[in-house]
Amino acid sequence: MRLDKATALLHLARRLAGSAEGLSLEEVAGEFGVDRRTAERMRDAVRDLFPQMEEIREGRAKRFRIPGGLDPFFETPTVEELADLALAAEASRQAGLPDRAENLVRLAGKVESRIRPGLRIRYAADVEALALTERIALRPGPRPACNPEVLRRLRAALLAMKQVRFAYTARGEGEAMMRTVDPCGLLFGSVYYLVGRREGAPEPVLWRVDRMADVEVLDVAAQVPEGFEMEAFANQSFGVFQEPAEDVVLRVRPGSADLARAFLFHPGQTFETQADGSLILRMRVGGLLELCWHLFTWRGEIEIVGPDRLKALMSEELARFPSVEPAAPNDPS
Repeated sequence: MRLDKATALLHLARRLAGSAEGLSLEEVAGEFGVDRRTAERMRDAVRDLFPQMEEIREGRAKRFRIPGGLDPFFETPTVEELADLALAAEASRQAGLPDRAENLVRLAGKVESRIRPGLRIRYAADVEALALTERIALRPGPRPACNPEVLRRLRAALLAMKQVRFAYTARGEGEAMMRTVDPCGLLFGSVYYLVGRREGAPEPVLWRVDRMADVEVLDVAAQVPEGFEMEAFANQSFGVFQEPAEDVVLRVRPGSADLARAFLFHPGQTFETQADGSLILRMRVGGLLELCWHLFTWRGEIEIVGPDRLKALMSEELARFPSVEPAAPNDPS
């Protein structure tokens, strides 16, 4: 068996041992990019190596897992995995997320403590060597401000599915108002948001975590809207701002088509290559103002085809920039 196949089987064994509910053949096929028949062969090969594999029935469907975990020999992390964990901690620190960085550092320490002492010493040198050659490019922009205790309480409410009450200072308001909210999820970005439905409101909205104070987890069950999914909620907008989704059509000039094709604008994006080498990008999103701001970074390489509201927003944003006369060649200014 080729090394890459052996690696895939070991990875599958780790996934089956680390999943409480197990994996279906469809999930195995999707995760490893194979068809169902290949997924069946991979399952059978892992079962030959780990006969303790269990089969769980869910109606007509089947899921598979390895109870009790794997032998520590199979669970030893690689140098690259430890280095990536350290890199993720550094990225969080640079992004202004010290608490998340500290969580990752503690996790790395726990993982390293499970490694045999002799191997641990060799790994430490290799991880340090990689750390000296890898860096995260620092991106300018706002850094999220978040009280760690506020975030801890919001997470506790989400896990317990309980309502939260907090003092909230809305933009433009001088005094904080008490709000009671059914928490639905957290949205992380340059600003942290709680996605929650206010009592009596039909749909959840965004609440800035840095504007909350005196957060209290209530002993009242939260009522999450039926069928609500955080992923779908986040994907309905280009960025963070929430508004009704619209069909957006953009044209990428031929010179930037390859770059755009490799760029994730939105999970639901589609591309159509044109005869002249340009690219038509389609997606259904809200948050058109944020999309306008992003299109500035493409420096005219992307043309707005529709909708008209997006064109109007872009014209308004362009009008905000005063025209500047170019300086004369010998002008010291």
